[in-house]
This record gives sequence, C-alpha cells and structure tokens, in this order.
Amino acid sequence: MTSLDAASRHLPGRAEQFATRTVFFIPGFAGAAWAALVPFAKARLGISDGTLGLLLLCLGAGSVVTMPLAGAMAGRFGCRRVLTVAAIAAAITLPLLATVSSIAPFVLTLLLFGASIGTMDVVINIQAIIVERASGRSMMSGFHGMFSVGGILGAGGMALLLSLGTSPLAASLCIAGLMLLALAISANKLLPYGSESGGPAFAVPHGVVLLIGVLCCVCFLAEGAVLDWSAVFLTQVHRIPTSYAGLGYAAFATTMTFGRLTGDRVVERLGGRHVMMVGGVLAALGFALGTFIPSWEVALLGYALVGAGCSNIVPVLFSAVGRQNVMPERIAVPAVTTLGYAGILAGPAGIGFIAHLSSLPVAFLVIAAMMLGLGFSGSLLQTGKTNSPT
Repeated sequence: MTSLDAASRHLPGRAEQFATRTVFFIPGFAGAAWAALVPFAKARLGISDGTLGLLLLCLGAGSVVTMPLAGAMAGRFGCRRVLTVAAIAAAITLPLLATVSSIAPFVLTLLLFGASIGTMDVVINIQAIIVERASGRSMMSGFHGMFSVGGILGAGGMALLLSLGTSPLAASLCIAGLMLLALAISANKLLPYGSESGGPAFAVPHGVVLLIGVLCCVCFLAEGAVLDWSAVFLTQVHRIPTSYAGLGYAAFATTMTFGRLTGDRVVERLGGRHVMMVGGVLAALGFALGTFIPSWEVALLGYALVGAGCSNIVPVLFSAVGRQNVMPERIAVPAVTTLGYAGILAGPAGIGFIAHLSSLPVAFLVIAAMMLGLGFSGSLLQTGKTNSPT
C-alpha cells in the first residue's frame, strides 16, 4: 500500500467517470494547439526545415523520458496530484512556445511541454483503467474519444483565433486558459491514488505486456502514416491540388473520433477480440483502397476506413493492460504508452525509408499488412468485456 491510506480508495463512480473524460480532453487539446504554432515558431527562430525537424524531436524526447516515471509518481502521489501538476505545466509552457525567440530556451520549453503531455498520457490511462474496472463495463473508447475531441477543437480553435488576427501569444493564452478551466472542473474528482506502489519504477516489458505494446506501436504507426504522409500521397500520387491535401487526415480524424465516441457500445456487444479483428481488416482495406484505386475520392474513403478501423484498437489494448497480471499497472501502462509513442516517432521516418527504397504506395501496403496482422493478434489477448469490480 502507498502512503495514502486505504480509506481514500473509494470505489470510483459517475463523478470520477466524468472527470476522467474531461482530463482526457486536455492533452489532445494542448497537442493540437501546439501543432498550429509550429510555423510561427519556425519563422520566429529563423531556422531551416531540417533544423525544425530536429528541434521537434524534443517534444517526443521529453515525453518518452518521463513516461516510465509517470506510473511510479501516480502510485506514490496519486493520479490527481500528478495530473494537476502536469496540466498546469502544459498550460504554462504553451504560451512560452509562442514567444521564445532563441533556440536554447525553445528546446528547454519544448522538452518541458513534451514531458507534461507524456506524463498526462500515462496517468490518464492509469486512472481510466481503474475507473473502467470499477464500472464493470467498457468505457475506454469513450475516454480516448475525448482526447480526439480535444484534438479537433484544439486545432480548430487555434486556427480560428489566428485567422481572426489574434497574435500567437494571445491565442495560446486563450487555449491555456481553457485547459486550466477543464482541469478546475475535473480536479476534485480525479483519483487521489494510483496503482499500487512498491517495486521498481521501471521494468522492461515482457510477456503479454510486450505484445500489447508492440500492437499499440503498430496502430500508432498507422495513425502517424495518415497524419504525416496522407497529404503527400494525395498530391504526389493522386495529383490533387495542395489546398485540398488536408482532406485525407480530416476524413481519418472524423471517423476516428466518431468511432471512439460510440465504441464502448460496440466493444460491449462484440468483445475486444472481434473489435480488433474487424478494425485491423478495415484499416488494411482502407490503405489498400487508397493505394490501388486511381481515384482521390476513393482514397478519402480509404482514409476514413483507416480511422474507423483504428479508432477502438488502442482503447481495447489499454483495457487489456488492466486485465493482465504479468506486470503491475503502474509499470505496464508507461511501458505500453512508450512503445506506442515509438510508433509515432519512428513511423514517419520508417515510411520515408521504405518509400525511398521502393515507393510510397509500397510503404502504405506494408502498413496495411501490419494492420492485418494486428487484427488477428487479438486472439492472443484477454480482450473480452470488462470484468466486474472485485
């Protein structure tokens, strides 16, 4: 047991479920808002595309470094304290990213922003596992759906503010204020405890946890492929105007968000294994359609299928983390999250490497094959309906 006594470990109810949904919104909202600030940061720092690419790695580096520690911190201090500190840190650093004009402070600020987002990504999933288990039903897709909603509103809200002539600093302060408002709404009902403490803060994933992490990596790689390469594919292969290149990711994000917001009922009805199988097949079919059919309209349909297919796979995998007993949750969740991030960080470069050796369509077909394999790997996991709380 931790220093928090057992009396504080009340069974989470509806209030904690609402707080979990709200806090999932924050990192999605903040990350998408930052993406809109990248061009302004490039111009302000006066750097090349290559230098910008290297600097942006700091975001992922800050996240990956803190992820293995986040579970231990949640076990020691509780989800509420860790999430509160991380969310406040993200709200403070976002406006700094809109103003810092020299490279060294920018790197430090981006590392801190990445660390806060990475910490939140781990601890919100620890809280979600505890809350879902207490409810006795599938809730993880809905939680992750709020992350997607945050992403859409963060990107759209920042774009709207900037299009109205708002300065990047003022726009980022508005976003930070909304982040703090969401935190204020949820903080009181965030869990004052985390998973059990004791033992090492970090361990190399093994057994089913390693498998779950690898499958998360594959799914995140597929999502990253659409994010980073769909616009390039549409313009280079399907020859659509550059101004319409973002439609591919828009189609993907729309079906991804809708799929997650409605996914809990689907998981309850079909079970996680079938959701993974159908999702993997849909995603593979989507990549194949976009690759083989010489029509940009069909390619958009393909990206929409990828979004629908991927939407509930990662939530099902995180629910599976809560069912396994190979590793403690406070170690398993950071391990799975870190491996998932590896797909986001390394995926775009890997796709570019395959495209360089062969072609971009071949790279997309490789991802399609990986998603097909992921879909049929669900039979190796305990991905059924959520267990009733004990």
